Amino acid sequence: MGRPLSPAIRQSLMRLRAAVDVLEQAEARRRENQRQTGPIETELALMQDDRARLATELDAALARSNRVESLAEDLTRRVDAAMTTVRAVLEKNGAV
Repeated sequence: MGRPLSPAIRQSLMRLRAAVDVLEQAEARRRENQRQTGPIETELALMQDDRARLATELDAALARSNRVESLAEDLTRRVDAAMTTVRAVLEKNGAV
């Protein structure tokens, strides 16, 4: 058999074992975190896709709303012009 280990070597080996244990625990935590974040990353990707789709739909809805507003303004101008013309005709013929 070999010689007994000196106290300094024994202490160094104990510190090395403790460091390896800490490293193994850290690796186990990292793997667990990675396993748990997989579904979260998938959910985030789905949410980003939904956000992009909703943004596109919102842009389209805003464009339609702007067209409707523009048509409503045009219709109001035409109705006002028609009312002015009717009043003028009625005043001319003494109906008013």
